[in-house]
Amino acid sequence: MSQLFTPIELGKLTLKNRIAIAPMCQYSAEHGKATAWHRIHLGHLALSGAGLLIVEAAAIEAAGRITPQDLGLWDDETEQALGSVLQDVRSYSTMPIGIQLAHAGRKASTDVPWRGGGFLQPEQGGWQTSAPSAVPFSDDDNAPVALTLERIEEIKQAFVDSAVRADRLGLDLVEVHAAHGYLLHQFLSPLSNKREDQYGGSLENRMRLTLEVFREVRRVFPADKPVGVRISATDWVDGGWDLAQSIALSKALEAEGCAYIHVSSGGLAPQQKITVGPNYQVPFAAAIKKEVAIPVIAVGLITEPRQAEAVLVEGEADMVALARGMLYNPRWPWHAAAELGAKVDAPEQYWRCEPHEVKGLFNS
Repeated sequence: MSQLFTPIELGKLTLKNRIAIAPMCQYSAEHGKATAWHRIHLGHLALSGAGLLIVEAAAIEAAGRITPQDLGLWDDETEQALGSVLQDVRSYSTMPIGIQLAHAGRKASTDVPWRGGGFLQPEQGGWQTSAPSAVPFSDDDNAPVALTLERIEEIKQAFVDSAVRADRLGLDLVEVHAAHGYLLHQFLSPLSNKREDQYGGSLENRMRLTLEVFREVRRVFPADKPVGVRISATDWVDGGWDLAQSIALSKALEAEGCAYIHVSSGGLAPQQKITVGPNYQVPFAAAIKKEVAIPVIAVGLITEPRQAEAVLVEGEADMVALARGMLYNPRWPWHAAAELGAKVDAPEQYWRCEPHEVKGLFNS
């Protein structure tokens, strides 16, 4: 029996299989509000047969957006807009849906990727960024403002408020974004965190904000719904955040009741040197899995069904998450089930498309 298509529990949430659709920024919101694009995008992904769909990073405050077009969940208008999209998606899909909550920190105020992704000045629609320390991501960026303790408390409260909104929307899961060089990752890494107070210096201090944010989100999000964390296992830069520190953070998160660790890498510094290839981030997940008892999700150019199956069979992770591969082939779980001899959910309207050679593929 295919391990990829066996159930798994994230906290008290049971998933039908071990395929997650990773959060993927669409840069298609209007002042943080979900649009018709999100209805189409999430709608077809929710019909894919994956075990879990995680909505793209939603900014917990307007200043926390990566671009002016980022999705948000910081006020009634953004909540209502996303709620309208989710209502339609749920009309035709029972797939569990989670959301990633994020703050971009010094990587905020940039243009969308298809226009180059460069830093936006205020006259271009950008804004003043903030970070642990006044260290810009790139030499071409304006320096961020170092966060005061008062602003840190406001950001923590914003994560809490967004988590409450996520619950009101009926979302099944919250993922705290502490990866890819965004604000919480900036606090974790000594490359971007030069503080000399309780949030800087030692590993314990640099982990403090991520743990505090997790603890507060866990406190307000219902106990029967999981809260997980996405991390970058390494900065891929000497002297930066690395695997040993990621293992320490994962253990600390597990002790706080974290439901899973979603393991990616990089994104903090332009100096990163990454050799990209199939499974290139899986060894990080495997190393963390050896040190914690909670589920670990692997990502990183996992594109083929038997490749994904092998990650699980070899004990390197408990789930796999696909992002770009799912955009390229939104029915990836169907094809994986067909190749691995498993069954998968599909909408009744599509049952007639089942190929003759894999009759019985769709659950009914």
